[in-house]
Amino acid sequence: MSEARINPEGPLKGRVALVTGASRGIGESIAARLAMEGTKVVVSARTAESGESRLPGTLHDTVERIKRAGGHAAFIKADLAQASERERLVEEAEATFGPIDILINNAAITYFIPVEEFPEKRFKLMMEVQVYAPFHLSQLVLPGMRARKQGWIVNISSPAGIHPQKPYRGGRGGTVYGMCKAALERFSTGLASEVYDDGIAVNVVSPGLVDTPGVAVHGLINEATKDRVQPIEFISEAVYQLASGDPKTLTGRVDYAEPLLKELGVKPSELV
Repeated sequence: MSEARINPEGPLKGRVALVTGASRGIGESIAARLAMEGTKVVVSARTAESGESRLPGTLHDTVERIKRAGGHAAFIKADLAQASERERLVEEAEATFGPIDILINNAAITYFIPVEEFPEKRFKLMMEVQVYAPFHLSQLVLPGMRARKQGWIVNISSPAGIHPQKPYRGGRGGTVYGMCKAALERFSTGLASEVYDDGIAVNVVSPGLVDTPGVAVHGLINEATKDRVQPIEFISEAVYQLASGDPKTLTGRVDYAEPLLKELGVKPSELV
């Protein structure tokens, strides 16, 4: 991995990014990676300060991590399950650093419950946060991107969006999660085709299994899966590549991080 540092004159100098779900884990690492290349980063989540979540990590921590390294970052606490909060988020983000050039839709809320037992309230919440929030946030930033004839949207998915393969084995209640990610991927490729002529790239990164607080709370890493765990730097690097590439050639893709980096001949950077 290359040395971790903030390059204020980097290839993303002057660009503004909005990263959701960035109080910890993948979102935090993506924010740090974008900031390393000169991006002004606005991070958002529901956990702004210590004590607001049972999981480690806060928006304050993410911003301080970037600022200590010499980067530019600010946080806006928001509940993406609420339309008014999404609208406020974009409005305040643009008031902070300017028009959004890069949108990273990473926020998620997940319940693993079999279909027969899945409560309607939780189903609607998952669809709202994981499907409609990326859709709505994209709607909010697209007019500005179209006006400037450039923009990058990267949506974070999961292998759960792939159809289960036979022989079937007892699942662990991931059907709704898979539905959300499948819908997100189809939205991404469809939007990519709609905005191609406007110089806007829309892509998906599917992380696989990464050791994050959210993964830990669901117990997804165990003896059977530990060999599949991927370093978080692979994910943040893949997102950076898709959030900085040529919209005419890198768009409409659904990529797993490691194969994408191999294709591009890129090694993941160490994070600040």
